[in-house]
Amino acid sequence: MPEGTIPVAIGLVITGLSAYAFLSLTRYGLGTDASTPVNQLWFATFILAPGFFLPVEQEVGRALAHRRALGQGGLPVLRKAALLALGLLAIVGTFLLTMSPFLTRELFDGSWVLFGCLLLAFAGYALGHFLRGTLAGTGRFQQYGLFMASDGLIRFAACAVLAVTGVTFLGAYGLLVGVPPFLAVFIALRGNYHLTTEGPPADWGELTPNLGWLVAGSVAAAALVNAGPLAAKLLADNTQSAIVSEFSYAVLVARVPLFMFQAVQAALLPKLARLSAQGLYDDFRQGFRRLMQVVVVVGLAGVLLAATIGPTVLEIVFNASVGRRTLTLLALGSGMYMIALGIAQAVIALHGHAWAAAGWIAGLATFIVVTAVASHDLLLRVELGLVAGSVTAMVTFAYALHVKLSDGAQADSASLIDAITDHPLETP
Repeated sequence: MPEGTIPVAIGLVITGLSAYAFLSLTRYGLGTDASTPVNQLWFATFILAPGFFLPVEQEVGRALAHRRALGQGGLPVLRKAALLALGLLAIVGTFLLTMSPFLTRELFDGSWVLFGCLLLAFAGYALGHFLRGTLAGTGRFQQYGLFMASDGLIRFAACAVLAVTGVTFLGAYGLLVGVPPFLAVFIALRGNYHLTTEGPPADWGELTPNLGWLVAGSVAAAALVNAGPLAAKLLADNTQSAIVSEFSYAVLVARVPLFMFQAVQAALLPKLARLSAQGLYDDFRQGFRRLMQVVVVVGLAGVLLAATIGPTVLEIVFNASVGRRTLTLLALGSGMYMIALGIAQAVIALHGHAWAAAGWIAGLATFIVVTAVASHDLLLRVELGLVAGSVTAMVTFAYALHVKLSDGAQADSASLIDAITDHPLETP
């Protein structure tokens, strides 16, 4: 297994289970209707935070791992990356403030406290992704896994206290989305803030050769995978709040296989940097082929399980109920998304960063169009939109891969690193 797989995998499992427990306890503590705005806060957070700051994590990890392989310190890289992250935080924060009346009214049922929690969560995960890139790039995978596990466990434990003691204030649950990543940073570092040393000066090109395309693709990809519950909320009338809440939980159950990629992908980064510096590309090509085989098998298994035991799992975990059709279509959309993700990695490895961004943007646009016109049934139109959006992205990437291979494109170390770490999926 790649270096760091086990601690990162443990952290991923803990934070994933904690996320499901948090959302289940929120429903228990607030009730079905009242918990819906907190669910929307959750999905909005995991569109924004990974969308904008995952590329920063990728590039920080890549640059530090490369310097580590050469025996060079990475502090100059971190200074540049910190400025970059702060700039992104300011730009997106300003946009959110501009859109705040609409977001608060449509997503959070008029709760300005939850909008504040969204800003807090965005800042918290900006810091978290920056730290994760630093830890991955310097080979500190136990601390990487500790950050992920601490983030989830803090949220779960605090939510359990709120639910058991009968707290019904929305803002208290909303704070549990935004506060834990800050606390997890201090737990992961444990007072050791000297993660790397001084080294040769860094220029912007060391961090940003493809950052624009990575951000565009990452935002569109995160939006596509998290768009279902938000779209259902925007399209629902005043009598359908409970339906939207049940649908949100169904989305979480249907996409369980998706976020399991994160552990292996994050742990591959340093090993990839060291091997690529030696020009050992055959391992990467073989890895892509195996990845696609695994993705197809897991996707098919996910659809089968959703169609058979999915309703039972949903009832046990969240005490929620949706039709078998809904779970099956959601699982199908998740499977297509997984295949699209695998092909996108191959395209990026062949310097197709612009193609990757175009594919995810096309997929998101397809979701919007299909959801708008496909049906008058609230859930069916969103389900079909998710499937169609993922299929569009998959077809676009397949075509791009054909074009790149026909043109004789060759991978290099930087593109391979970007590819293997493209869009690791967050917790539910």
